[in-house]
Amino acid sequence: MDLGLKDQVALVTASSRGLGKAAAMQFAREGARVAICARTEDIEVTANEIRQETGAEVLDIRTDLTKPEDIETLVEQTHDHFGQIDILVANNGGPAPGNFLDLQPVHWEAAVDLTLMSTVRLCYGVIPIMLEQGSGSIVASQSYSVKQPIDHLILSNSVRLAVIGLMKSLANEFGPKGIRVNSINPYWTWTERIDQLLADRASRSETTIEDEAAKITQDAPLRRMGTIEEYGRTIVWLASPAASFIHGHALMFDGGAVKATL
Repeated sequence: MDLGLKDQVALVTASSRGLGKAAAMQFAREGARVAICARTEDIEVTANEIRQETGAEVLDIRTDLTKPEDIETLVEQTHDHFGQIDILVANNGGPAPGNFLDLQPVHWEAAVDLTLMSTVRLCYGVIPIMLEQGSGSIVASQSYSVKQPIDHLILSNSVRLAVIGLMKSLANEFGPKGIRVNSINPYWTWTERIDQLLADRASRSETTIEDEAAKITQDAPLRRMGTIEEYGRTIVWLASPAASFIHGHALMFDGGAVKATL
């Protein structure tokens, strides 16, 4: 299936590893030109890996998504380099873990800045460009916690819902002007970070990584986590012209784990 991405420009944030990297890699495989960013030098390694595997044009920019000036520079450099921005994937690291009384207002402020305000600032950057082009697609990558709160992650459970509210509102406002806006909300998806977490759990429990994964996914109908390849294919389809009538939608990438009917 041709997703219609050849020569389009996709800006994918927090993309040196994990889900962001999976998205960027799949955009490149589908013929898109890709801009990627992260705070560390790892982003250069990832850019070279994507180039070598796909032959795609890749722009890598060191960016701290908690700094407004970095986001402004990211969008400007991407637009100056490619001359267009067709797709934004607003991805970021998760807020700190903890229960309510484990945290203080400063932690809430940091979570809002990282998770909500980075997405707000990215949208302020790309939407005027997309309006001038007459088209665009924005996807925010959040979490299945927007439907089903996760224990010990009160910041994520709360702030990510604000991003969903933002996406729904932007969909109403900018859909008539040619910009599609959606979100994808992944369940446990097997990344390097998850592998590390499970290895630590297995070591402490004297079990195996497979045992620990089974505990997490025992209530999921597919009885497994998602893979980064599955995530990459799904988010790229959602952002692409092939999903042209999917708009204002919070797509659950969860293998049926969330039991809510709406």
